[in-house]
Amino acid sequence: MTDAAKPETDPDSAAARRRFLAPLALAQFICSFAGSNMNVMITDITHDLDTTVTGVQAAITLFLLIMAILMIPCSKLTDRWGRKRCFTAGLILYGIGALMSAAAPGLGVLILGNSVLEGIGTALLIPPVYILTTLRFDDLTSRARAFGVISGLGGIGAAAGPLIGGLITTAISWRAAFVFQAVVVALIVVLSRRVEDPLPADPTRPFDIVGAILSAVGLFFVVFGILQADTDLALMAILVLAGAGFVTAFFVYTRARERAGREPLLSLTLFKNRTSNLGLATQNIQWLLLMGVSFTVSVFLQTVRGYNAIETGVIFTAATLGVLASSLAAERLAKRRPQRTLIIAGFVVTATGIGLLIALVGASSRAVAFAPGLLLIGLGLGTMLTPSVNLVQSSFSENQQGEISGLSRCISNLGSSFGTAIAGTILVSDLASGNTTYVIAMIVLVVLALAGLAAATMLPRGAQLPQIGPEPSAPAAPTHA
Repeated sequence: MTDAAKPETDPDSAAARRRFLAPLALAQFICSFAGSNMNVMITDITHDLDTTVTGVQAAITLFLLIMAILMIPCSKLTDRWGRKRCFTAGLILYGIGALMSAAAPGLGVLILGNSVLEGIGTALLIPPVYILTTLRFDDLTSRARAFGVISGLGGIGAAAGPLIGGLITTAISWRAAFVFQAVVVALIVVLSRRVEDPLPADPTRPFDIVGAILSAVGLFFVVFGILQADTDLALMAILVLAGAGFVTAFFVYTRARERAGREPLLSLTLFKNRTSNLGLATQNIQWLLLMGVSFTVSVFLQTVRGYNAIETGVIFTAATLGVLASSLAAERLAKRRPQRTLIIAGFVVTATGIGLLIALVGASSRAVAFAPGLLLIGLGLGTMLTPSVNLVQSSFSENQQGEISGLSRCISNLGSSFGTAIAGTILVSDLASGNTTYVIAMIVLVVLALAGLAAATMLPRGAQLPQIGPEPSAPAAPTHA
């Protein structure tokens, strides 16, 4: 019986799969949207709340950072509390934060609502999206299709954030953009009522509090230190070194906990899988490039070129169309080309797009000069987002999906944080110089794109992805070239 002929009550029917994926994909969309839509509101928020570009940058980076540092702990809580319960709790917390941000009288309340509450809410709801999807779709083709929808909407959310945010900000107010987020979250809650958790929650599952604190503090200090690069290099060095110390302590503590036979926050055996390690590296750089380009171009257009929110957002339509086109083709590409090939091609196209943004910024003052580069960046990122996720998630068995989903989302969101922190710090350091800091920030992003390309070329050739199942309990053995 074909999908079209199956009754809608059949869990394997096309309609049932769409109902299952709709709230999960929409959740990834709105969280990615939240990470980039504020970029076009910088001027409006700065004037309305009487703050600075640096203050708004800090709020954006803190939102991405809180997501990253809490993603692994929250992914472990999905086993203890249940995936569906964490998903719903995260949505509610996110909605409260969005409404608080909409009513914020100053930067402090905006940071509390957007950066803290929305950040924690996202960390709770995103791991279940990937865990539930991996458990629901147990073959490579259907999982590639599902991840294509989710990752595609995530990429579209990030790429379309400036456009949608610009439209709302210009037509109504920047505050209305947060109301829009709250409305979408309410819709997701309604759509997710039929989503069922395939595995029961285990309230007796231990939770490593010490490991959670060490990892969170370490990652926070590293990213916060990068933000100090344009004001105090000594403080930056101190914070980064302190962060590295906490991260090292986390790994030492985790190894000791494993040797003692106690369950750690994150099993170190996850890092023994070569394919997964390289896939995680490409994920990190992909999101770094997406958020780094989005922040750099948005700030440059508003502060140097004098564009308003809607004008800035319209320019990003090219990137949105690129991500949309390549994401829609994800299933066909997965059938015709190896995952490794798609990731390599994605980095090549993305690096070319950034190169065009550098080349054309001085050649023309017209907005259309940004379109070719942004289109290529959208096409490149959309091509490789899904293969990277699929490689990582499919490298482990069912009982490790909670851990690897949290690690995967942590690495991706760290990339987003690094992108905004690194590129933003370079750009904001001397906005008065015009094109100079913009070009420097873009050159740094090109170098990082080439680093991602190098990692992609080291992925095993022709690796066959294992199918997700309850056995074996150990991670799949790494595939070597």
